[in-house]
Amino acid sequence: MLWPMPGSDPKEDLHRSLQMAREALLWKLEGLSDYDVRRPMTSTGTNLLGLVKHLASIELGYFGDVFGRPSGEPLAWFEDDAEPNADMWAGADESRELIIDLYHRAWAHSDATIKALELDTIGHVPWWPDDRSEATLHRILVHMIAETNRHAGHADIVRELIDGTAGLRAEGDNMAPGDQGWWERYRTRLEAVAHEAGHD
Repeated sequence: MLWPMPGSDPKEDLHRSLQMAREALLWKLEGLSDYDVRRPMTSTGTNLLGLVKHLASIELGYFGDVFGRPSGEPLAWFEDDAEPNADMWAGADESRELIIDLYHRAWAHSDATIKALELDTIGHVPWWPDDRSEATLHRILVHMIAETNRHAGHADIVRELIDGTAGLRAEGDNMAPGDQGWWERYRTRLEAVAHEAGHD
């Protein structure tokens, strides 16, 4: 695990935090079938591969177009005639490999922007309101760390709903120790507490 060290560079710290969130998200797809990575697990259709597709797309925008460094990646789901929410799911013809490769290319493009620019470099976010559309690289990094972690949190819940897999990352899940029996007793206790509180 890569944590910021005393005296480390602020840009490196932010970049490291972004990379950790990226990797945590991709881990949630490991070991699943093509069906399971596409399964809509909420009433609004949240699915694992769609989260990756969405984050790949917006990284290319925030670290590309915003700073006058377009990636050249064709993103048909952002065209004017695209259907709503097209960046939040992958069609049967969009393989897992295609979407993950796009995400890796987005990382590379974003990382090049992060490396090339200073934190106080100002970009323009055309999809933000005019009165706050100017943003520094620092602000965009913070925004993308928050955005990536938010969707990694969605992925945590979606993966747990699919097969029970939970945790932060493969090398350290950051979960309370306990076997399946312990977790079942824990959940039962929480359910009982919820019922008790709900009857007050």
